[in-house]
Amino acid sequence: MKKLFSEIPYIKGRRILLKKITEADAEALSSLVRSDAVYKYLPTFLFERKYDDIHYAIRRLYDECLEESIILGIFMGGDFCGIAEFYGYRDELHKISVGYRLSEEFWGNGIASETLSLMIDYLYTQTDIEIITASSMVENLASANVLRKNGFELVVHEASEDWGFDHPAIVDKWIR
Repeated sequence: MKKLFSEIPYIKGRRILLKKITEADAEALSSLVRSDAVYKYLPTFLFERKYDDIHYAIRRLYDECLEESIILGIFMGGDFCGIAEFYGYRDELHKISVGYRLSEEFWGNGIASETLSLMIDYLYTQTDIEIITASSMVENLASANVLRKNGFELVVHEASEDWGFDHPAIVDKWIR
């Protein structure tokens, strides 16, 4: 078994490919980052929104945040669909959190479910991860459904957390 951060994963599924984001993906990533609808249910401090220059963000992506998270592009048929992220790594607990965000045009096509399934399979078969967690805003019913479909159990309902908004975010906590 390899340690989670020993390499940048390349994960291929039936329809979905999770791989390193490159500057060739800048236009599609920029479109995702500018979408208020996509980021409505997400923390304000996500890495891809840290810099105004998306090319600079991509260049920094695999050296600046690699100790804390791994961000991969979600691709289907060569199209950039969104981001898959492993974050909150706790080596001593063999624990990681997961997240995903898709461009609006790809919502409702099962891409998030397949992406999460690929992430889970990779973590349990290729790494020493034993515990996978996720958080979702209570209002984000689509994400809650994706988590349930992939075997996550709700462990805390309506927790108050600082996600960078003017008010605490009310989130559900999940575990698998």
